[in-house]
Amino acid sequence: MDTVITAGRVLPRPSAPVLDGAVLVRDGVIVAAGPRAEVLPLAAPDAVRHDFPTGTALAGLFNVHVHLAFDASREMLDHFQAGTSVADARSRLSSMLRTGVTTVRDLGDRGHLGASVRESFSDEVAPRLLVSGPPITVPDGHCHFFGGAVTTDDAIRALIDANAEAGADVIKVMASGGQITEGGADMWESQFDARQLSVVVSHAASHGLPVAAHAHGADAIEAAVEAGVSTIEHCSFLTGPRSFDRRDAVASRMAAAGISACSTSSRNWRTIVEKLGDEVAQAMYGRLPWLEEHGVRLLAGTDAGLPGSVFDDPVGALELYEWLGFSRRRILEIATCDSAAGLGLTDVTGRLEPGLAADVLVVEGDPLASLAALRNPLLVLAQGREA
Repeated sequence: MDTVITAGRVLPRPSAPVLDGAVLVRDGVIVAAGPRAEVLPLAAPDAVRHDFPTGTALAGLFNVHVHLAFDASREMLDHFQAGTSVADARSRLSSMLRTGVTTVRDLGDRGHLGASVRESFSDEVAPRLLVSGPPITVPDGHCHFFGGAVTTDDAIRALIDANAEAGADVIKVMASGGQITEGGADMWESQFDARQLSVVVSHAASHGLPVAAHAHGADAIEAAVEAGVSTIEHCSFLTGPRSFDRRDAVASRMAAAGISACSTSSRNWRTIVEKLGDEVAQAMYGRLPWLEEHGVRLLAGTDAGLPGSVFDDPVGALELYEWLGFSRRRILEIATCDSAAGLGLTDVTGRLEPGLAADVLVVEGDPLASLAALRNPLLVLAQGREA
């Protein structure tokens, strides 16, 4: 069955808007996207029609860093320890789809919850879900409560083997400490050195899996880049509670190696600006335009599930980039095609182009004129299926 979407604007890519456009979908795949006059003749006479004369059609959004095991409340760790049901995690994933997010990467759970959630949606509409399973950490280290603590190289390999067997799409390693684990390493302190991280990368590669490194500390980032991970999560370049060391050589190496960075900033960024002031906030978030200047690919991810990092407000997170001076075109690219590239999905999704999955978001208004348009979804297709 053919589905035709017509809209006042179609964005095959954010840099190439088409006025009075259309998208043709067949069997979950995009057949054509462009001017209405060129697309409509390709559709079957009985095609299902969706017409949005004042709307904009674009590729579905990405959130490449979430934790479906957490509920975004202040008591999220207590609630997690009490047990997260598949039904709870399903509800969080579905709420993301309703806001136009069609590809999600879960970067840490216990007992392979993410894989169970994905399996539970086998016959239902849901975002594309990539999962890591329990992240690799040290005893009593950051997020040890997920069950991924290791002490030896053999233990690292065994955990990677177990995650791969359970259906992991990516291996997560806690290269530095973090802020939600009492008694563990501080955010700027390293948990693994470059040699150990190289063991992670090489053994993950034996399963055909990329590695995502949680790394706030400047030393941890440098070690992760040296080891050849695929993405740096947070990428804060911290050296202390409010001190930073942006290393130009490390950023340049990231760009040359195609290592992407995810800021993991949610809509909470506004609260941080109000609490810490513009100067400290610029020092913290200024790494993003700095990474952009060095040619590092940026990915859209919010750490959804942590306190205040809700699952259903991708726009609130993207507005950080506008505050930092990014153009709306670049912001949409980060949220779609760039994130697809960073996850190795360029040939799968992230653009409205023939042969790619029909992950389509239609919103009222023009997000190139105002990101607020993304808050008004009119239609969401996930691999051609209507949410």
